[in-house]
Amino acid sequence: MSDPRSHIDLLKERRRMGVYTTVNPATGEKVAEFSELTDEEATAALDQAGSAYTSWKQRALQERVAFVKRIAEIHREQREDLASLITLEMGKPITQARGEVDLVASIYDYYADHAEEFLADEPLDIAGPGTAVVKTEPVGVLVGIMPWNYPYYQVARFAAPNLILGNTILLKHARNCPQSALAIARVFSEAGLPEGVYTNLFSNNGQIADMIADPRVQGVSLTGSERAGSAVGEVAGRHMKKYVLELGGSDPFIVLDDADLDAAAAAAAVGRFSNVGQACTASKRFIVLDTVYDRFLEKFIEQSGTYVAGDPALESTKLGPLSSDSARQDFVDLVDDAIERGASVHLGGELPDSPGAFYPATVLSNVTKEMRAYTEELFGPAAVVHRATSDEDAISIANDSPFGLSGSVFSLDPERALRVANQIETGMMWINSTSKTAPDLPFGGIKASGVGRELARYGINEFANKKLIRIPHAEQ
Repeated sequence: MSDPRSHIDLLKERRRMGVYTTVNPATGEKVAEFSELTDEEATAALDQAGSAYTSWKQRALQERVAFVKRIAEIHREQREDLASLITLEMGKPITQARGEVDLVASIYDYYADHAEEFLADEPLDIAGPGTAVVKTEPVGVLVGIMPWNYPYYQVARFAAPNLILGNTILLKHARNCPQSALAIARVFSEAGLPEGVYTNLFSNNGQIADMIADPRVQGVSLTGSERAGSAVGEVAGRHMKKYVLELGGSDPFIVLDDADLDAAAAAAAVGRFSNVGQACTASKRFIVLDTVYDRFLEKFIEQSGTYVAGDPALESTKLGPLSSDSARQDFVDLVDDAIERGASVHLGGELPDSPGAFYPATVLSNVTKEMRAYTEELFGPAAVVHRATSDEDAISIANDSPFGLSGSVFSLDPERALRVANQIETGMMWINSTSKTAPDLPFGGIKASGVGRELARYGINEFANKKLIRIPHAEQ
């Protein structure tokens, strides 16, 4: 039975969900725990962020740039320690964890390097006399609500542009990566960022709802589930606050009949099993034209078999545990539902009898619309392979999803690949590549995948005041 309460009621609950806890998902061992903020502490954090905004926005742009450049440098200096921490807390294989730290450093560098360009006044070519210019200014205190799957990257793409712009940030991180959250705050402090400009919050949902409602808070950014996005969007809308939501994805990976099947299969395995499949932009639905379906499936199964679950701290490990036992159980429920309803299992599909939140690389086919895995996001190491009869059929299957985040098309004919990509209902498309991220590429989706954009020039404009200054002159 569905919960009769509204999303806003659920967000406002003050029921304590317990402490913020580090549990090693590879072993199940509890490592550390931290208490939630009291209501008084949450109020004090907001007061400090509001006060800090007044002075932070008035600092010279080059001063803010210098702070952000130093944040990038510290990430590189502390690369190994930062990477090891997210391997411990959410099970990311260590080589991938280092890659996340490197990406984060590049994001801070990018916004520091492009600050003057992005924040330069924009003269308008107007019909009337005089001048008109659009200035880009900060708006105030922002609330960020971030997930566990990319503990540093998700924060960086929100924090970097807004620190440069002059906004101040209150950041609620996921409950299972508190030490990563504290590490981010420590890096900012070591970079010399003034108190109140960025504040980590071990807060509860009710405190966050109160902050969003406060007039000093001018926006909220959430990366997470559709349920969380609906709750935050409802509260923000009620209080006339801007929001950016980056939610789920069920990205299509289309293989046309002229594709390089070896390259496509290798990319498919990387796209599906990196970060243990726990990425919104992971390739999840593999849509293959009928004439090459069997050959692609065989190659894909072979590539997928190289992803063997193991200790994420080892250099050789490509597939670690899921982030927690509860995350694994949610994922297993989706896979088991498909299998019980008749889906074919080509690889994996069985829960291991061993410690830790591990699950094997899994490949399914014959997944039909009555199965949850057809429409719901598989946030873990399982792939669904569909057969398509034509380009048009592949497009139809790809668009038959509540999500619209990213996707891929593989073909040796660039015009054909582009023609297909142009018809896919997503915010991002890649040709002959899996979905990737970079500081200079806008990130975001449509439909249930969210609203707004992050990264590139677009990311610095979401929480900015685009102020018009008009100076008319009397005609001579």
